[in-house]
Amino acid sequence: MKLLTVEKLAKTFSLVVLAGEDKLQQPITQSRSHRPGLEFVGHFDFFPTERVQILGRKEITYLHKLSIEERQLRIGNIVKYHPPCFIVTAGREGLTYLTQYCKEEGIPLLCTNEPQATSEFITRLDAFMVKTLAPEIAIHGVCVNVYGIGILLRGKSGVGKSETAHTLIGRGHRLIADDIVVLKKLSPRTILGTHDGKTKEFLALRSIGLLNVVRLYGRKAFQDETRIALDIELTKWQKNSLNNELEHEPKFTEYMGVQIPHIEIQLQPGRDVAGLIEAAANNWLLKQQGYSAAEEFMRRLESDSC
Repeated sequence: MKLLTVEKLAKTFSLVVLAGEDKLQQPITQSRSHRPGLEFVGHFDFFPTERVQILGRKEITYLHKLSIEERQLRIGNIVKYHPPCFIVTAGREGLTYLTQYCKEEGIPLLCTNEPQATSEFITRLDAFMVKTLAPEIAIHGVCVNVYGIGILLRGKSGVGKSETAHTLIGRGHRLIADDIVVLKKLSPRTILGTHDGKTKEFLALRSIGLLNVVRLYGRKAFQDETRIALDIELTKWQKNSLNNELEHEPKFTEYMGVQIPHIEIQLQPGRDVAGLIEAAANNWLLKQQGYSAAEEFMRRLESDSC
């Protein structure tokens, strides 16, 4: 998990700093923001003090309508809990009182350049914080996006992962990461695959060297991240180890507690591995839609026997 600070939020969302310039290194540890409501009327039993606090048009309008004494009480009750920062999305007019309180308490007060729809801003902010603060690991492999489906390609060094990715790129699919794949756990069921920044857009091929896929094949050959749906292991061919079964027993690989469907593809000269990966991606999608080719085949057999 990377360190996220108030300063990073300010730069990412082009926020204006109104107070607490010397506190911008304040760490943010919670991936969801909070829009105070009940807290303004004195209910603090469930106040998430470690979250970024968002003040939209409704909250600011409410504060403007209060008397000076009442406003001091309402704001004073919240700032004493020292949340990481306040972000105002309703413009900076009439925020003198709020600025003063935040300066006195050493709390960063930020505001958007122009008034924005608060719900839309929160959606973008929370999505950013979830990705940034997500638990992550780095694994050796290749990550590609095939027909919009994120796939991890794993296997021993030299087995042909990067070469297979290159073939897939030639068929119109996209590279996410080569050699080092960063996996982020966004939820109990979601793993995001991305690069580590250093290897972004690069693909290393034995005998050829390092390629920049964007320079060679255009922007369509690369994307920054993808949700991982399949874990495919490339292995050397072993005679008589594969059977033509109608339906294989489901296997999974676990990453940070999330199970990802696992498939083994054995390599042999002349075998269309890229085509098999495309078939695996499409078959996975059909299964998500409730279709099983094996089940349909068995139904046909049963129908013919009747």
